[in-house]
Amino acid sequence: MSSVTLKKVFKRYGKVEIVHGIDLEIADNEFTVLVGPSGCGKSTILRMIAGLEKISEGTIQIGDRVVNDVQPKARDIAMVFQNYALYPHMSVYENMAFSLKLKGTPKGEIETLVAEAAEILGLTQLLERKPVALSGGQRQRVAMGRAIVRNPKVFLFDEPLSNLDAQLRTQMRMEINKLHLKLETTTIYVTHDQIEAMTLADRIVILKDGNIMQVGSPIEVYERPANKFVASFIGNPSMNFLVAKVKQSGDGLCLDINGWNIPVPEKNGHKLQPNSEVLMGIRPEDIELAKTDGAYPDSWKFAGDVLVTETLGGESLLEILVNNHDLVAKVGGHNVPKRGEKAQLVFNLENLHVFDPKTEQSIY
Repeated sequence: MSSVTLKKVFKRYGKVEIVHGIDLEIADNEFTVLVGPSGCGKSTILRMIAGLEKISEGTIQIGDRVVNDVQPKARDIAMVFQNYALYPHMSVYENMAFSLKLKGTPKGEIETLVAEAAEILGLTQLLERKPVALSGGQRQRVAMGRAIVRNPKVFLFDEPLSNLDAQLRTQMRMEINKLHLKLETTTIYVTHDQIEAMTLADRIVILKDGNIMQVGSPIEVYERPANKFVASFIGNPSMNFLVAKVKQSGDGLCLDINGWNIPVPEKNGHKLQPNSEVLMGIRPEDIELAKTDGAYPDSWKFAGDVLVTETLGGESLLEILVNNHDLVAKVGGHNVPKRGEKAQLVFNLENLHVFDPKTEQSIY
């Protein structure tokens, strides 16, 4: 198995620069997910690692070997695409064995490798079927099996679940996760779906416009986003943002939003300057329906008009108008305010985020 290292990697098409000198180290056996909106450069980076795109500048290493000028077939990687790309006239067995036959692998070894991969992926009973007789999930497993039999140093996945329905995507995510734990192979996975990123990754690489915005574990990028973009991209629904002014309030500070004052936790007060302007962020799941048991001071509570209620089963989304600001709250339970009613709410101030409005970098 191998690590993958990118040093000052650029990709240009003529005068247009797509990837802007990124540095990234992926450890041996790590499951790393590249995530970001369309056009952020994630698939281009994956294709450069695979050798399907030539880098414009910088170096790419797989293990200790620089592979800038190494052909894709000699990089000892295996790639699984969004399109299954199976040969329709071949059986499952023949599709999985094809690359081994091209390499001249002995027949007995091919049979062993295909049988082992089929067992791992639950394809043993389907080896004689043609792709047309398979479901979408089964075809994707065949595509993964074709990669597994090669026993590569690195697996590359390029949005492999995009063509599947929601229920099947959930099932396949679990299968890919179990597969990684079983094979212990370095895996780089590209997706625009933050749920896939959060559930699969050891580390997430969040990209925007060809730049790395943040690298960290799923919980790190969720709880400690480095900037406004990461805070808005990770989390569903997206974080709420409000422009606020820092004001002195007794012995502490508060965030003034058009006369609506939100206390700043004492531990974060030293990070803010009175009379400065900031961008406050609060996740929908950190806005709660206020209880009447005195759990929070009255000064923390606020009321708003419910504009929309979306029931999701065990929880609901509320769109609320508070002091001329639209906020989205994710609350538990079934007895929630309906459209047109008043909602008494409270922020979880320990999970409040504050950003510099000019640089959009996190203050705390």
